[in-house]
This record gives sequence, C-alpha cells and structure tokens, in this order.
Amino acid sequence: MRTTHRIGRAAAVFTAVGALALTGCSDDGGKDEPDKASGSEASPSVALPKLNGEKLSVAAVWTGAEQANFVKVLKEFEKRTGATVTFVPAQDPIVNFLGTKIAGGQPPDVAMIPQVGAIKQAAEKKWAKPVGPEAKEQLAKNYSKVWQDLGSVDGTQYGVYFKAANKSLVWYNTKAFENAGASEPKTWKDFLATAETVSASGVTPVSVGGADGWTLTDWFENVYLSQAGPEKYDQLAQHKIKWTDGSVKDALTTLAQLFGKPSLIAGGADGALQTEFPASVTQTFTGGDTPKAAMVFEGDFVGVNIAQTKAKIGTDAKVFPFPAVGPEAPVVTGGDAAVALKDGKGAQALLTWLASADAAKIMAEQGGFISPNKSLDAAAYPNEVQRTMAKALITAGDSVRFDMSDQAPQSFGGTPGKGEWKILQDFLKNPKDIAGTQAKLESDAAKAYKS
Repeated sequence: MRTTHRIGRAAAVFTAVGALALTGCSDDGGKDEPDKASGSEASPSVALPKLNGEKLSVAAVWTGAEQANFVKVLKEFEKRTGATVTFVPAQDPIVNFLGTKIAGGQPPDVAMIPQVGAIKQAAEKKWAKPVGPEAKEQLAKNYSKVWQDLGSVDGTQYGVYFKAANKSLVWYNTKAFENAGASEPKTWKDFLATAETVSASGVTPVSVGGADGWTLTDWFENVYLSQAGPEKYDQLAQHKIKWTDGSVKDALTTLAQLFGKPSLIAGGADGALQTEFPASVTQTFTGGDTPKAAMVFEGDFVGVNIAQTKAKIGTDAKVFPFPAVGPEAPVVTGGDAAVALKDGKGAQALLTWLASADAAKIMAEQGGFISPNKSLDAAAYPNEVQRTMAKALITAGDSVRFDMSDQAPQSFGGTPGKGEWKILQDFLKNPKDIAGTQAKLESDAAKAYKS
C-alpha cells in the first residue's frame, strides 16, 4: 500500500471473530435463499441513466457460485437501466486475457481486476478509462480513503473496489476438533500444537490448496506481516528490500514448520500440489467423522465453497483469526476492482452502480462476500460470522493491508506457473531449501520490478 498503517486495532477487531458464540448461527452461506432481495424494494441509493438497447460486457475470473451471485447484481442493473449485460469468463492472468481481447478489437466494457499491480498495468497500457464524476461521487460517499487510493494510479481514479476479502482466517471442522479435544489456537506455536493434537486423533489437520499458487502467497504474507511487522511488509511489497532479506528467511523458516511435516498436510506436499482451492475447502467439510482435513486457511470467501457442502456455517464450520506469529495477529485483505475499458455512458454507469450500496447489498445477501462499502447495512449479510468479518473490515478503515502479491507486477505476483506462485509451490515441495527459495524470489522480483 502507498501509506503506512498500523495493524493492532484491526487485529483486535478481527480477534472478535474467534470469540463469537457461533453456535446457533443457522445460515448456510445463502444457498437456501439464492434469490433473496433484489436490492430494489427500498428507495434506490443511486441514480442511474436509461440505457435502453445498450449492450455491455463484464469480464471476471469468477466461476461457480461467485459468478452466479455476481450475475444477480448485473441483472438488477439491467432492470434499472434497460441495458443488456453479458458476463464474460476470464482466465488468469487477467492482464494477458484482456490484452488478447483488446488486440482482437473486442475488449469488455468493464473488467473485474483482482490485483493492484494489474490495475496499474492497465492504466500504463492506456487500456483503463478514468472513473467518471458519478462513480467518484459514490466512492467519496461510500468508501474509506484506502480503498479509493488502491483503485488510483498516479492520482487518477481507475478502479472501483466492489469486493473485499479478509484473508487472515482459518476455518475448521467443529466435529473434527471436538473429537480430537482441540481448541482454537491464538498463536503460531499453539496452531502447530493443535495440528499435532488433531493428527493424533486420526484426522489430517491442515488442507492446503497448493495447486493454486495464490493460496501459498497468502500463507507467506500472513506469517510475514505478523512476524516482520507492517513497515517491513510495506518495504517488501514495494521491493524496497530484497527477498534475500533476513525477515524473509525468518518467515519461510516459520512456514517450513508446517510445510516440512507432510503428516500435517492432507495428501502431503504432493497431494496439496494437486489440490485446487475449492477442493481444499470441500474436503475439509465432507466425510463425516473422518474428513480429509480438519482445518483450511483462506479468506471469508471460503463460505461460498462451504455452501456447496452440507456443512452449516456457525455450527459445522467455524472460524478463527490467523494465529499471531509475532506480537500481533495479521490482517491481510484482498479485493476485486471494476475498471472501465471502453469509453461511454454504459461503462461509467456500471462503475457507478458497482460503487453503490444497492449493488453491494445484492451480493452480500447471497453469502461468501464482503464489501468495502461502508454505507452497506451489515444486516444484509446472511449470518453473524460474515457480519462480524464485514464490520471488522469497515472498522479497520485505513488500517487494512492489501495482499502483497496483488500489489506486485503480475508477472511476479499473479501468474500461474511463474514467479512467486511457482516458487512457493516449489518451496512447499522442498521446504528445506530456504536460501534457494529466497534467491529465486529475488531474481524474479528484480526482473518484474525492473529494479
């Protein structure tokens, strides 16, 4: 991030998630009420133009339930404006996908971009169009400064952050914990001890979606932020210190305490590297008394995948904050920003809509989603777990820290099979090679940052 923040206040707020009395939260992430609230019952919070007959397209890497929920938001936009909106499935890395579309003369009107670095690239390539006055008005009314800054490049606003994520959570199978006599850990030392306790009960403790390299960057970032602290985090995110720095060695050494014990990871390293993120969640919450794993680390969006199982959030599935490695528990966030790639009234109206509390409400009611929109009533969220996580994000204000790999150039921090994603996959396979991992990270980072 561009500014220095403190994590203490936000960490304290997120700790409340683990302290909740969750038993009795009977929501399932929204799967029983997929068409709840269209967002049009009350008076609209945003004025939109009439776009009768206009055809728009929106590209995003979202799939499955997340895509279906977002389409509901687009349907309401169609209802209010008269436009027709088509969802275009995109692939990672999205900058490459968009480059192909633009080269072919068929860019989408709007793209949902999940990396700060990718927004910068789109602006530098002059693909992105500046946000118009109506959307800016919604941003000023509904968003804290940090989220506006994250969507701007060199002082010009390009992005509207529609979706945010708390990426500092560990979800667990309550039955597996109860059978093992395990309790929610607060520190990394306690986390490892809990893992051993669960392992002794006959259930593998941790599910890792190592086939998706981004999950491994999230593991590293949470450990690094808590252990090295926010100032070092900012320096590494901007490549002002090298990946060969001792603080990176310390974080990798800490992470190796888990990755270096195959018995603690579902399927061992080889199994984890073949497990995609959705499966890492579902295998934790299926299988009755013998799930493939008892815990899975990832953000609030895990709720979308839990909703694909029979597990109930708040009873069968509970959550605790990522354990503190250093003096403070980490608070890492991510998000997806809407960026206009075409000039015109329609694209700008869609940005205005996505910056509104009305649009956020529709997505929030489906579950598995958190909005950085501070004007959204927390009552829109379908369960107390998500309400607490959402309130924590808003309360944290400008204290949140954005996902480090999403701040990096996409060639380093956001490309499957390359850069940080691939190097950390290799590290999961061979966690003893800390020095080699650091050297590779620095080599690839130096090229990407052109430093």
